[in-house]
Amino acid sequence: MRLAAARNLGKTWLLVLILCAFFGASGWAIGGYRTASLFVFCALLATAAVYAYADRALLGMLGAREFALAEDPRLRSTVDVISAKLGILPPKLYLIPDGFPRAFVAGRGPRGSALAVSTGLLFALPPAELEGVIAHELAHVRSRDVLVQTFATMLAVVLIELSRIGGFLERALLAVLGPTAAAFVHLLLSPKRELAADRVAARICGSPHGLADALLRLDQASELVSFAANPATEPLYTTNPFAVEGLAALFVTHPPVSERVARLRGLESVSPAA
Repeated sequence: MRLAAARNLGKTWLLVLILCAFFGASGWAIGGYRTASLFVFCALLATAAVYAYADRALLGMLGAREFALAEDPRLRSTVDVISAKLGILPPKLYLIPDGFPRAFVAGRGPRGSALAVSTGLLFALPPAELEGVIAHELAHVRSRDVLVQTFATMLAVVLIELSRIGGFLERALLAVLGPTAAAFVHLLLSPKRELAADRVAARICGSPHGLADALLRLDQASELVSFAANPATEPLYTTNPFAVEGLAALFVTHPPVSERVARLRGLESVSPAA
């Protein structure tokens, strides 16, 4: 887990260096050394702002609001227990008033994160399955996957939204910015992170079957409940909620649910451990 955390920190710094190099080169082409220095400084300020506020921006964009304990005490207690097992600070809880069952984490890592769940998830999943999904999401927090996911998703969302201000050039801009955003996402986010989080969740819960059943239920939900959001947010969710077509197909970072379930079913029951 420590190796995964170090690798994710390295990916974050790689993204920062790429952005600084791009802006620095652009500034040099425009006005030489001084302009390049100014552009790099602005890039670093933007990176610091993303580090500090990207989780709030994503939560607001996806319609999440702060969770009130009285709405579901079971959720707060489950999150606190799993956080203790993982050795992380309990994340802030947010609720998405939406019937589509989904959950995601955003933030910086074990000492600063947020977990958002939809009302559809709370109604759809029995306790064992809900515990499996929460354990999966908090495993991303402990490994600092959440930091890379938040950075990559925020960058991709900004690039996709930039194409929408192009007027009659919107389609051409999307044809350029869409693949560029997807390239950053795939550079930083490997499907292996989901398989690793599945294994950690199975160990923490003491059984892989709660999460496996939850994955099947969430996968079936896309056929029964309509869902609409920016496709660049795909990496945030426990399973891919988007139809694999058009722009959304570029951002698929999750392994097939059938593969994840097969791997989980193949795990022998193990005792919980942090």
